[in-house]
Amino acid sequence: MSSSVNSSTMTLLRIIGIGILAFFAALLFLEHNLDFFGSSSPEPIAITPRGDLSDLEKSTIKIFQNTSPSVVNISTVARQINPWTRDITRIPKGSGTGFFWNEKGYIVTNYHVLEGASEAWVRLKDQTTLRAALVGASPEYDLAVLKITTPFEKNLPIPLGTSHDLQVGQSVFAIGNPFGLDHTLTTGVISALNRSIEASPNQNYQELIQTDAAVNPGNSGGPLLDSSGRLIGINTAIYSPSGASAGIGFAVPVDIVNRIVPKLIAKGAYVRPVLGIGSDNQISFQVTRDLGIKGLLILEVKPGYPADKAGLKGSLIDENGTIVPGDIIQAIGNKPVTNMESLLDGLSSHEPGDAVQLKIWRKGEILDIKVTLN
Repeated sequence: MSSSVNSSTMTLLRIIGIGILAFFAALLFLEHNLDFFGSSSPEPIAITPRGDLSDLEKSTIKIFQNTSPSVVNISTVARQINPWTRDITRIPKGSGTGFFWNEKGYIVTNYHVLEGASEAWVRLKDQTTLRAALVGASPEYDLAVLKITTPFEKNLPIPLGTSHDLQVGQSVFAIGNPFGLDHTLTTGVISALNRSIEASPNQNYQELIQTDAAVNPGNSGGPLLDSSGRLIGINTAIYSPSGASAGIGFAVPVDIVNRIVPKLIAKGAYVRPVLGIGSDNQISFQVTRDLGIKGLLILEVKPGYPADKAGLKGSLIDENGTIVPGDIIQAIGNKPVTNMESLLDGLSSHEPGDAVQLKIWRKGEILDIKVTLN
């Protein structure tokens, strides 16, 4: 029995010894593996120096810092009158972007940002909100000008660039308020030039800049900048099946903006010069295709207008109902004319009273005819 007790005691001692060794082994393991179990070191982890910013990053930051104070958020309000009570209700209508044109408080934006609104408010980068009045608008070019009507701390206008010498592949930068998110910067390149889009059944925009810089609802009216921080366009439209950015945005070129905006400030509207002809793109295309030439067929010359005074000829219809072609306009100045839109575009760079040179096809002959516009 004594032997049996001693054996049991030894076994118990071995178990206790093994347990003690296991306990200390566990303590040692925990001491060296605290992070594995979620414990943190009492000392912060050393930060790895990142080095200097790249030249491209520095340039982009500088562009945003210099330009963003000139960009504003535009909110519009529409008024509804209850026909029974005559009460007036102010209803938020939409929002967009604008930017200071000069130090006198004039702000340029898109016409469609303000269309149908009775009030417009602008919010500056410091979150100051000010009332603005409509000065002038050009639906044809989707441009409008506002003016702040109360004293404010003036912001510097964005330096103007040019758009006639842009190249596909150039870097561009857009600043706007997409979905109401103030002063958002997006970047990209010029994807194409001289794009035309149909904004509505009766409205086409010509010579637009196409860019892949992200443009979303709320960006409309905001500046498109080049790598020198100069204004080269105004973001005006996107192509998107979903309504959000699909990498295809369009901007009105600054050369057009710089031609139209001063007239809106001075006169409140842009008056396009008048030639005084009537045409139809579909009929013109059929006739010029059959003749094997390009140009815009004049269907009608309006009596007393510049085209009539210059001796331009309209078309006739013979007894068989066939069109007898009149004059076909092939160019205005050095700009080719192939349809009504390209003719209007060629006229847009001129003022009433300007004399323009038209290249005319007439019964197989090419004529140069000078016309003084109304």
